[in-house]
Amino acid sequence: PMQQQKRQPELVEGNLPVFVFPTELIFYADDQSTHKQVLTLYNPYEFALKFKVFCTTPNKYAVVDASGAVKPQCCVDIVIRHRDVRASYYGVIDKFRLQVSEQSQRKALGKKEIIATLLPSAKEQQQQKEEEEKLIKEHLAESVFFEQTLCQP
Repeated sequence: PMQQQKRQPELVEGNLPVFVFPTELIFYADDQSTHKQVLTLYNPYEFALKFKVFCTTPNKYAVVDASGAVKPQCCVDIVIRHRDVRASYYGVIDKFRLQVSEQSQRKALGKKEIIATLLPSAKEQQQQKEEEEKLIKEHLAESVFFEQTLCQP
C-alpha cells in the first residue's frame, strides 16, 4: 500500500483564528480617559504575523501603528484614539477589521472584526446596568419563590 505522505497543513486564506482582546470598544464622551483605548493582538503561532487595521470610519479615529508585525508567541498593543467626539455620533457602531497575514505571504490568513461605539456617559450606562441587574434579581427571587412553594407537598 502507498505510504501516506505527512504534509504540512496548508494555511488556507481567511481561516486562521485571530486573537484580539477586547472585541468591542466603548468610548464615553464624558470620560476623557476612555477616548484612547488599546487593542491587544496575540500571536500564539510558531510564525510571525503581519497585521493591518482597517476602519469603516477612519476620519473618526487615529490608530497608532495601523500596520506592523507580531513575533511568534508574542503580542502587540494597538492604540486607538477617538478624535471626533460629538453628540451626533452617540450610539453609532463603527467597525474595525484586523487583518493578519504571514510575513512571507501576501494573502490575508485571517481577520477579526472589532466594534466601536461612542456613548454619552459612563454614568448613564452604569445606572442602566444597575437597573437591569435589579430587575433580573427580582425576577430570579420571584421564580425561586414559586419553585419553592410548588415543591411543598
